[in-house]
Amino acid sequence: MSEASFDGSVWRAVGDPLVAGAAAGPLAGLRVAVKDVFAVAGFPIGAGVPGYLAEAPVEDASADAVAALLGAGASVVGIARTDQFAYSIAGRNPAYGTPPNPAVPGAIPGGSTSGPSVAVSLGQADVGLGTDTAGSIRVPASYQGLWGLRTTHGSVDRTGMLPLAPSFDTVGWLARDSTTLFAVVRASPQAGWRPAPRFLVWPALLDGLGADVRAAFDAAVEALAANGYPAGRIEPDVDPPALYEAFRTVQAAEAWRANGEWIVAHPDALAPDVAARFEWASSVDAEQEAAARGVLALAAGALDSALGDAVLLVPSAASAAPALEASGPEIEAVRQATLTLTAVAGATGRPALSVPVLQVPGPTDEAAPLGLCLVGPRGSDLVLIEFGEALARALATPPVE
Repeated sequence: MSEASFDGSVWRAVGDPLVAGAAAGPLAGLRVAVKDVFAVAGFPIGAGVPGYLAEAPVEDASADAVAALLGAGASVVGIARTDQFAYSIAGRNPAYGTPPNPAVPGAIPGGSTSGPSVAVSLGQADVGLGTDTAGSIRVPASYQGLWGLRTTHGSVDRTGMLPLAPSFDTVGWLARDSTTLFAVVRASPQAGWRPAPRFLVWPALLDGLGADVRAAFDAAVEALAANGYPAGRIEPDVDPPALYEAFRTVQAAEAWRANGEWIVAHPDALAPDVAARFEWASSVDAEQEAAARGVLALAAGALDSALGDAVLLVPSAASAAPALEASGPEIEAVRQATLTLTAVAGATGRPALSVPVLQVPGPTDEAAPLGLCLVGPRGSDLVLIEFGEALARALATPPVE
């Protein structure tokens, strides 16, 4: 890709390639778009913030997650945009412009792995390397009809990655197809645990969904049961809104520790929505954080007990991609509803895979993609893709009579 042809809302830097991979390897020939929170040797980290980029040092070495892809033969074709400090799931960044959503024209792409996901959707990259703290891979995957994996927390080295909330930060990838995603995960140091294909639904987690999303999800669960993949029900002693509130409190406290000093020194550097989020984060005191961690620990224990080795099925997001012109309150309402769903994986450290198999009305009432999310046992990252493929085939097959 040439410098003259790239979209600055999607890419920060591009090359042909920007960084060449090993001459041979299992990922040879694959093109990677790297989210602008990872170190790429010879370039600074920009974090989606012009002022931060202006002061950032040039990195001497690439992040471990980048180096692993290069070592397996993939090449980096560019550094792609992110929501500011990765503290958003919308994909909007007024400093550089909002990347387009190729699957739903006129809608936001989802974030914070916005640039890599759009690069993959456009066919300008085969793999998007991103992060997922509270849904930043699953949400853009859902909004754009991609495969997206949040890995088991701690399973992929985060050295050389700008942190947001280390208790929840994970590395992950997006791809247009499961075969590519499977190859990338297999080339990474993932555990090879293979739980039985057993699926569960948590009805209380779905209570806040709109009618269209709930209907699409329920229809998919019914179709899966008809094709040999029944889902049981669980009712753990966990209140989903309380889980979300505890998650966002701990996330905020850690985000402020990671970035607060720089933000205080640069008071006008952030977009209003991200600035407001950090302002609230700065108010979380030690007592509030400790109480939230206590809630999370109890919830994680209850969820682990209820889920065991099974896979939880849940929509990847609470809606299709909202319109570009959606108001701030509308985006915030969607954010809160979606994070109530995504916080389950964050709180338990489990991997979560968004599979592009659902459709719901989009901003113009035309069909828009929505992901079906599989939240698996810790260490089941690779087999989760196999389960996703099986469910995708089942949903494309007429029910068994």
